[in-house]
Amino acid sequence: MLNKDQIYTLLSGIPDPEIPVITIDELGILRSVEITNDGCEVTITPTYTGCPAMQMIEDQIKEILHANGIDQVKIKTTYSPAWTTDWLSPEAKEKLKQYGISPPLSSLDTVSFIQCPRCNSFNTEVISDFGSTACKALYRCNDCKEAFDYFKGI
Repeated sequence: MLNKDQIYTLLSGIPDPEIPVITIDELGILRSVEITNDGCEVTITPTYTGCPAMQMIEDQIKEILHANGIDQVKIKTTYSPAWTTDWLSPEAKEKLKQYGISPPLSSLDTVSFIQCPRCNSFNTEVISDFGSTACKALYRCNDCKEAFDYFKGI
């Protein structure tokens, strides 16, 4: 049987289904791993209620744990505390930017200018409150003329 840290390490490498350049750990979805009498319990927090990627994440968690000899897996979804973009590390935010998604501002930021991930301009405008997924908004850069997703702050 793997220990708690080994299990967490295995699961921390699962890529987010909607943004494959960051993992569920880097995104802050993977909250905890506990060893139980029967197997293990994994706690996850969705980025928002109704996130369609959560079922795929649960399936991937179970698949990895089953492949590593843990047959009894309980997935616990918690909404408290609510997920926040503040849980993303600076490294995860940089990965988003390199992928072409403008990373979220901190919940403490009062500036509402969104930076273009391609040319770094702040001369941007919102096209739609919803981008390629519900957790992103669609923006356009007025300088380089490229459209891009902004990962919304929550």
